Amino acid sequence: MVNYNQTTKTISLDGYGIKNAKINYQLSPEQLHEITIEKGQGVEASSGALAVNTGEFTGRSPKDRFIVKDDITKDRVWWGDINIPFDADTFDALYNKVVAYLSDKEVFVRDSYACADPNYKLNIRVINEYPWSNLFAYNMFLRPTEAELEDFTPEWTVVNAPGFMANPDEDGTRQHNFAILNFTKKIALIGGTGYTGEIKKGIFSALNFILPVFKNTLPMHCSANVGAEGDTAIFFGLSGTGKTTLSTDPNRSLIGDDEHGWTNENTVFNFEGGCYAKVINLSRDNEPEIYDAIKQGAILENVVLDANGHVDFKDTSITQNTRVSYPIHHIENIQQPSIGKNPKHIFFLTADAFGVIPPISKLTPSQAAYHFISGYTAKVAGTEAGVVEPVPSFSACFGAPFMPLHPAKYAEMLSNKMIEAGVNVWLVNTGWTGGPYGVGKRMELKYTRAMINAVLNGDLGLYNYDDYHIHSVFGVAQPRTCPGVPTRVLSPRATWNDDEAYYKMAFKLTNAFRENFKKFEAYCSEEIRRGGPQRYAF
Repeated sequence: MVNYNQTTKTISLDGYGIKNAKINYQLSPEQLHEITIEKGQGVEASSGALAVNTGEFTGRSPKDRFIVKDDITKDRVWWGDINIPFDADTFDALYNKVVAYLSDKEVFVRDSYACADPNYKLNIRVINEYPWSNLFAYNMFLRPTEAELEDFTPEWTVVNAPGFMANPDEDGTRQHNFAILNFTKKIALIGGTGYTGEIKKGIFSALNFILPVFKNTLPMHCSANVGAEGDTAIFFGLSGTGKTTLSTDPNRSLIGDDEHGWTNENTVFNFEGGCYAKVINLSRDNEPEIYDAIKQGAILENVVLDANGHVDFKDTSITQNTRVSYPIHHIENIQQPSIGKNPKHIFFLTADAFGVIPPISKLTPSQAAYHFISGYTAKVAGTEAGVVEPVPSFSACFGAPFMPLHPAKYAEMLSNKMIEAGVNVWLVNTGWTGGPYGVGKRMELKYTRAMINAVLNGDLGLYNYDDYHIHSVFGVAQPRTCPGVPTRVLSPRATWNDDEAYYKMAFKLTNAFRENFKKFEAYCSEEIRRGGPQRYAF
């Protein structure tokens, strides 16, 4: 492993407009850990990990994410509530304020890159106000060698100033925090928020534009792993559905846990050099690989520690979005380099809080396209003010907040690749069974793992539909039996013990699917439209 403390290279930030700053360039993780503690910005947990509090924001702020509307983006970006336009001149004025704010300060600079496939490599320079934000960049982006650093030329720059507060009346923002992408100047400008996820998602959003537009490569909000025989599996899913947990498997090598590209050269590659996992209710029994990755070099965010530095992973008094970031080599079984072959299986993960979607089901090509565009999961009662029962939540392509193009573009690319590669697609409900949230219980992780293992081992009779039941509401093929899973668990209706209540709830959810899909219908073929639930509730 490279010792970044030994680099002899020096850099200047004058070209960025940052003057007279004390530049800490390419510091080691150990140095950044110690500096954070010395500055009183974090503490060391009993595991050796650094624990920090990100302040006012403990998650992303989608309404404060903008894209500069210019000649590159104006006719390509799908503008709206997700991709909010920002004026180029206003960006320049705000940028000048931010770099003036960083001038004369101590800053932390890291050169890194995204995309493990060298054919798609994107060099990145990250300029941070805080040392722990720079440690996050070390963990999450790919790490160049000393030799690569000597002639390193950044293509994109992340300027990250959590302490700078915008003035909405002057700066064109909605409130004091902001995350803005400028594709002409190749800058991700972040201010007013200490939440580190904005750093990685800024570059992810940039790649979600660059790769399909200029490289004809599909970017994906997914995790991926590979088996001993070289068979790749992909896991799509929104936050909290199990992407990191299910892809981190002791019997399969981890490619990555969140962001990947699928090339025309029949490879799947990781964008990142680390993992950013939710740690709510984390235990060594259920998720030993992630639990053991929390050690020196990892950063815990917004967790509660006792007087001895032990983390209470069940304590959500700060936020339910407690997190840990760590470099991928903290996981023992990883794919090196982080590249796999064409996938054999794709899993769409949903945490269905209504408790009506089967725990696993096989999708036809049209159903796969429909569910990919829908990107369904659910919010549960108590997670937001006013939420007293499960609420459907749809995020196109399982990552709408990071997708600058129209979702139909990504869906079309995915459909073509699935057909070319002959991929099997599965819908997996990691949510509730036996009733909705508050009545039923969360699907046991051991059963979900058993179902996924049965798919990967070829034990679910992929081509024999006599082994499947076609769900009468959702139209998907659910297996009748699965090794390691009680037969009753495979049928959500059977777990309810109340057929009338089950179907009433199932129709309620299908109507939500249909209502959500209306905004995509004009962009989709009749075949894709018919991939959704076909029955209506009256």
